[in-house]
Amino acid sequence: MRVLHLTSGNMYGGVETFLTTLAREATLVPDMRSEFALCWEGRLSTELSQLGTEPHVLGQVKISRPHTVVRARQALRELLTREPFDVVACHQSWPCVVFGSVVHAARLPLVLWVHMAVEGKHWLERLARRTRPDLAICSSRFTAEYASRWLSHAQIEHVYCPVSRPDVAGCDTRAALRQRLNTPARDVVIIQVSRLEAFKGQRELLQALGKIKDQQGWTCWLVGGPQRPSETVYLRELQATARTHGIEDRVRFLGERSDVPALLNGADVYCQPNWMPEAFGLSLVEALHAGLPVVTSGIGGACEIVNGMCGVLTPPGDATALSAALARLIADEHWRAQLGAHARLRPYEICDPTRQMRRIHELLASVHAA
Repeated sequence: MRVLHLTSGNMYGGVETFLTTLAREATLVPDMRSEFALCWEGRLSTELSQLGTEPHVLGQVKISRPHTVVRARQALRELLTREPFDVVACHQSWPCVVFGSVVHAARLPLVLWVHMAVEGKHWLERLARRTRPDLAICSSRFTAEYASRWLSHAQIEHVYCPVSRPDVAGCDTRAALRQRLNTPARDVVIIQVSRLEAFKGQRELLQALGKIKDQQGWTCWLVGGPQRPSETVYLRELQATARTHGIEDRVRFLGERSDVPALLNGADVYCQPNWMPEAFGLSLVEALHAGLPVVTSGIGGACEIVNGMCGVLTPPGDATALSAALARLIADEHWRAQLGAHARLRPYEICDPTRQMRRIHELLASVHAA
């Protein structure tokens, strides 16, 4: 079975991490060949190429410029005529709106991959619903519950993303990494790896750390660089927040990084205190893989990942509860180790690549056979 995955390609986050995982773990399901079509070239296209899967580039699209839509649709039409695909999957509403009509005209099954828990009220979601996908695959039970409210005509399934075992071969040692990042060797490092979007709680993390600034022995690494002008503004606000709370000398703003597994391996606690629910949370699973206790808000897809055996769930927006959890983890090495030992086991229970890749193949094969 040959599957074409459509996405924009101009950003990099959880969706793009999932797509590179499909390419990386392709050998687990020999009967399913995944290919990718993008509108923009960037980090995603580079990583797919490095994995031996050269993406099809359809041309940059802005819906506000109809000629770019027409041009990209023609490029996809030619690709589907030239190559014998069995299923086309659109990741998020945008590519479904732009390309759904072309897929239907080619008489191919159309799958909408829903990576966000949304109400279906945005104009893109309303238009995506009109494309009438044959199947909607959601990233969690939480996401599927939301999707059922606006995709009632479609078959809805949920599949946890496969998450590859991190490869830290050839990376700096923990001591060398900390030295390079100006971090004391014995400090407890609290790390967050995410897009610079306010709802992911970077500001809340800094505010909570401000409450324990008198507690010695910790450093914070914030990983993620701006990809849009609004994110550049947000980064400056975060830097100002660190200064206001008197912790700027203990916070490292590391920007966008390609060595995230090494950074996680060099840290001690993962914290991402979302104040809005995450559809799933790949970064949480990656942190668990590294043996890090995870502190996050008890909302959304995070509740399907983190439990009391591997981390701490705190109420969203509760800086006092968050700072208390972090303070205890910093002080209690035994508790950190206990949670960390269970953390390493948790990804295999929910995101084992072999099991999840086979589940994806099963669902796509069913819509192809229908």
